Amino acid sequence: PAAVANLHADHWDKAARAIMTTDTFAKGASTVVEIAGRPVTITGISKGAGMIQPNMATMLGFIATDANIEQTLLQECLSNAAELSFNRITVDGDTSTNDACVLLASACSDAPEITADTPEYAVFADAVTRICKRLAELIIRDGEGATKLIRIAVEQALDNNEAVRVAKTIAHSPLVKTAFFASDPNWGRILAAVGRAGVENMALDKIEIYLGTVCIVENGARSPAYTEQDGQRVMNQAEITVTVRLGRGAAREEVLTCDFSYDYVRINAEYRT
Repeated sequence: PAAVANLHADHWDKAARAIMTTDTFAKGASTVVEIAGRPVTITGISKGAGMIQPNMATMLGFIATDANIEQTLLQECLSNAAELSFNRITVDGDTSTNDACVLLASACSDAPEITADTPEYAVFADAVTRICKRLAELIIRDGEGATKLIRIAVEQALDNNEAVRVAKTIAHSPLVKTAFFASDPNWGRILAAVGRAGVENMALDKIEIYLGTVCIVENGARSPAYTEQDGQRVMNQAEITVTVRLGRGAAREEVLTCDFSYDYVRINAEYRT
């Protein structure tokens, strides 16, 4: 009863803080889009810092909108958005039993109903995806003990599933993640992860890997133009993009992850105390 009595439209921040566990900051995002000239608001909060991916894991996400939209269409919108956001992040490759992602619609906006056969649906769906991607990125930025945000972009894959599989294999690798914590441009660890991703008939001599704009692997081996100084300059940054080109097709996917630091071990070793 006390919680119901305290309901207020301005309490998003309090709600975001209430669901925190090992999080170090509250996570929220909001946007307003026009539907037939009328404003529609989409606001969300999320929680998560460890045991993130596979299956979302100990992540909570609550998104609400005042749009007028039918439930089945709303579910389709959320499923697509979650696949491109919360299912494209990993902190430690671990999972649990209590993840949730919810999208609620109150229909309180003056905007007309959003239906699948109208251009407004694409506008609304894109906005929901942007909110989910922002919340997912905040989870990675707050990964347990994380010091770096790492974007793993896999290009020239045969299909999207293959690109995601390779990206997640790299992102889950403890050896890759500890190398990033040490700012060590260890291209062999990244290439090894690509090799064990389970891609059939992969041509090693077609693979290229970049740290930022620095080519570290070319034709499946260390790039002749690569220098440790160039690699070190990128690895010293707080945000790093790793691009892997497989030379197999046109599909591209991106996965966000973070490094493994001493604090990750400390947080989880001392979790019960």
